[in-house]
Amino acid sequence: MRTITALMCRNVKLFMRNRVQLILLLIMPFFYLYLISTIFKSVSINDSMSYVLAGIVIIVVFQTSLNIATSTIDDIASGYMKEVLVSPVRRVEIAIGQMLSSTTIATFQGILILMIGYFIGMNYTTPITPLAIIASMILIGIVFSSFGLFLAASVKNAQTFQIISIAVTTPITFLCGVYVPLSLLPNGLQFLSLFNPMTYATAFFRALSLEKLSVSTDELVAQELAFKISNFVITPQISLIIVALFGLVFIILSTIVFSKVDFSRVSRSHGNKDIFQQ
Repeated sequence: MRTITALMCRNVKLFMRNRVQLILLLIMPFFYLYLISTIFKSVSINDSMSYVLAGIVIIVVFQTSLNIATSTIDDIASGYMKEVLVSPVRRVEIAIGQMLSSTTIATFQGILILMIGYFIGMNYTTPITPLAIIASMILIGIVFSSFGLFLAASVKNAQTFQIISIAVTTPITFLCGVYVPLSLLPNGLQFLSLFNPMTYATAFFRALSLEKLSVSTDELVAQELAFKISNFVITPQISLIIVALFGLVFIILSTIVFSKVDFSRVSRSHGNKDIFQQ
């Protein structure tokens, strides 16, 4: 437990020291908010500003959670992981520490954006809602930080990871309904979006943030907070279960792969010389 806490504190401190990154991560979501909200007005979404903001929050949580991959590769390539393993520490503890630190940072960012969102009209009728929102951000952060750790432990260098990261995250982010309403996508892409865990994370988080978990199924489907497949409807509650199942799979895979990875084979570049060592 001490190792997990130490890794969490270290990674959070490293993140907080990068003031430029922190400021940009707080500003950019609101740039996208005003840009994307006009698109969602065209599909008759009620309270499009809050609807889009909820989606942007979950995208920020997703992207920040995945940053664990980059930091993990840097730690391995720099030899930090080897130094940690000199002490009697199990790799699973390191994996948990990395995932929880990423989740903590992602949740912190999400809370900051929601606090600012309060001043542009995103309000709640019950104090339970903000607590449930924080809990859902923690869950989603764990799911995708474990996914990021799995990616980091599966590649041999940073260049390979950058290619894989773009190839994986681009369809995930654009096929989840945050940037473009799913109803505006071609039928083929709408079908593919049903296999995207972010689709369900976004739908549940929006329904929770907008306090629409108890509205009628027809309204949920109309607001793209639920998905109708033939006669079966994937409600926000079912979406939460799907996200949790994805998370369970990612956690198992990431801990298995991370526990077996050879740290000596991971580098920042393909060349023999480290590009950061001039």
